[in-house]
Amino acid sequence: MRHHIADPLVHREHWREPEDDQLRLECGVCGVWGAPENEASSIVALGLHALQHRGQEACGIASVSAERFYTERHQGLVGEAFGNAELTTRLPGGAAVGHTRYSTAGGSFLRNIQPMFADLDQGGIAIAHNGNLTNFKYLHAQLVSEGAIFQSTSDSEAILHLIARSRKAKIVERFIDALGRIEGGYALVAQTRFKMIGARDPLGIRPLVLGKVGEAWVLASETCALDTIGATFIRDIEHGEVVVIDEEGLTSIKPFPARAARPCLFEYVYFARPDSVVNGRSVYNVRKEMGRRLAREFQVDADIIVPVPDSGVPAALGYAQESGLPYEVGIIRSHYLGRTFIQPSQGARQKGVRMKHSPNRAALEGKRVVLIDDSIVRGTTSLKLVRAVRAAGAKEVHLRSASPQILFPDFYGIDMPERSQLMAATHTMDEMRAILEVDSLGFLSIDGLYDALGAGPRNAAQPQFTDHYFTGDYPTRLLDREIEEGGRDSKGGQLSLLVNA
Repeated sequence: MRHHIADPLVHREHWREPEDDQLRLECGVCGVWGAPENEASSIVALGLHALQHRGQEACGIASVSAERFYTERHQGLVGEAFGNAELTTRLPGGAAVGHTRYSTAGGSFLRNIQPMFADLDQGGIAIAHNGNLTNFKYLHAQLVSEGAIFQSTSDSEAILHLIARSRKAKIVERFIDALGRIEGGYALVAQTRFKMIGARDPLGIRPLVLGKVGEAWVLASETCALDTIGATFIRDIEHGEVVVIDEEGLTSIKPFPARAARPCLFEYVYFARPDSVVNGRSVYNVRKEMGRRLAREFQVDADIIVPVPDSGVPAALGYAQESGLPYEVGIIRSHYLGRTFIQPSQGARQKGVRMKHSPNRAALEGKRVVLIDDSIVRGTTSLKLVRAVRAAGAKEVHLRSASPQILFPDFYGIDMPERSQLMAATHTMDEMRAILEVDSLGFLSIDGLYDALGAGPRNAAQPQFTDHYFTGDYPTRLLDREIEEGGRDSKGGQLSLLVNA
């Protein structure tokens, strides 16, 4: 079933600076079971460190030792929170689950940091969640009406409440029962006293992989985490699959009716690390192929190809190889700065882009430049980069996006501006070219992106990937959106949501 919405309003737990032009995937998860005693937390910390591109403002780890849970949650980077030798003393045990998240001002509260923990009648359970539930507001209203008390604004807490209220006998059955009531995109890793449980949403929107390091099992958002901790990749967790790991080994359960997978395209376009393999595809190779396809679709007389670092680099390499034009490092990126939008003044924010991205005059001066970026969101950062490249002496600037035009917001775990703030949704190609002050502008076609993934042309009747941000074709119903449009919950009352304070 296809789900289209014309002009959705985005529900966010956090606030976004008006000039913030960066897409963010809100979470990364990692879990370890069966490690040598007191080593699990250090392994998880290494895995989270590798996943910080998925979220780098808060992190947490919950470990289990002798049937007892130990938890820590911190704002800041993984290395700052879990980078010292005392970690295994503070978080002992042979099993642990961890989470790293992104949150802006208004959402970076300790109560929202995961893993989230609850003490149930069958013992404790800690859950780490990557993704977003599209029926959270509905579930929240329903649970609160039944007496549930929420301690956070995170949709992950609703999953704990559903597990606690399930009438099933065993914890795995309760977990599956809860999954049957949630909608959206998710990858979950849960830790009980005696088991680690992993789950992926029925469409496989968010990724989750399985590996082993020694005799220990590992679940993580990406294969780059497995590489960092020295684990061997076993396989992807399949869409709609639940895996249970305990002393008996690994058990695979598929509790829901089979559906065709629709993994998220933006994992390949932007979010996953280039050295990761997502759903059997090398992210680096896919991005290079996107650049090749882009060169075929938009040929231009130019002198050099320049990437917007770092995410535009593989596509620029592919574009250069296909076009035969030389690849040059025309923009130098500093890796030692925070985000520009947290600077205290407008002037400081404007300077922030120049501090992050410095034009290399030696490569740019007198050249006709093809500037390759992974995507264009609001266009604010793109305009500043174009102006900087021209100021460094470039004769012409031709901007190319290695993804199609972003036309619709996301509800499955990507922090994206509202539709009214997406450049391609509100302007024609000619208008965008004029606003961005470029000599020409081009976006990879949707079929070109599908071809780069080896999936052939897009099947409009049954798309092979989740691609609503390009097409408006949402893969699930958006219950919370329907409630927002109606303004009332299923019982006829005003739907409210806990507000950060």
